[in-house]
Amino acid sequence: MIAYLARRIIQSILILIGISAITFALLYLLPADPVRQIAGRSATPATVESIRRQLGLDQPFLVQYGRYLWNLVQGDLGRSYIQRSEVSQLIVARLPATLLLMIGAIVCELLIGLTMGLVAAVRRGSRTDDSLMVASFIGVSAPQFVVGLLLLYVFAVRLSWFPIGGYGTFSHLVLPSLTVGIMGAGWYARMMRSSMIDVLYQDYIRTARAKGLDRLTILIRHALPNAILPIVAMVGIDIGILMGGIVVVESLFGWPGIGQLVWQAIQRVDIPIIMGVTLVSAFAIVLGNLLADIVAPFIDPRIKLR
Repeated sequence: MIAYLARRIIQSILILIGISAITFALLYLLPADPVRQIAGRSATPATVESIRRQLGLDQPFLVQYGRYLWNLVQGDLGRSYIQRSEVSQLIVARLPATLLLMIGAIVCELLIGLTMGLVAAVRRGSRTDDSLMVASFIGVSAPQFVVGLLLLYVFAVRLSWFPIGGYGTFSHLVLPSLTVGIMGAGWYARMMRSSMIDVLYQDYIRTARAKGLDRLTILIRHALPNAILPIVAMVGIDIGILMGGIVVVESLFGWPGIGQLVWQAIQRVDIPIIMGVTLVSAFAIVLGNLLADIVAPFIDPRIKLR
């Protein structure tokens, strides 16, 4: 176990270094000039060059990346060009809102997706199965801003059940979580259906039926724990994706999370914030996958960490 964790941690560090190098290189090659954003349109060439020198942006790529990597090892994510604040402080200030939305979205997509997939697998080949799979396909295909606007129009404008936007209460969380969760639910539904169908035709399920166990007991105690294993890995990946990939939803609902922060940084070419959010999201994905691998043996003892 210790050797496995040590190996995974080393692999994770190498992955994060690779992601930081690729992201830094892409931002370095951008045609947009962050110094111009800082100096303003009326700045003289001398002023622009002075700011560029102060920020170290006049140095070669390897020098800039080496300096960034050295600061990163010391826990320094840099300082925002525009907001003039530490990137770590800006991310920490937005992190609670993003984590809350992430948890709400994962709960929604699991409740909706697993239920749809389980019912579709049990009713395989029926109209219910076809209808649920069509619904899951629509959920996966529909753009998030379309789903969000539709939910806002129906439940906030027409029915007045929830606020149009904002942050702070449970009612503010429902619609953004559903918007993100509906798309994820489609993937979970299809994965759960496929996994459950495979499990239902295994020999131990036939044995359980031969013993006279009722259908619900077979599904909950025997089929579900085995069918849910692929879902655990998907949740681990979702953690990182939702950390930095819900920009549209946060902007649509005025949710003050990391996604909104990075979107503002992209518009202003604020490279330190873009790098910081990218690395935090990558770290969340790596951590989520590691936790999924650790949790899997507790769900199914036949799985061993090697």
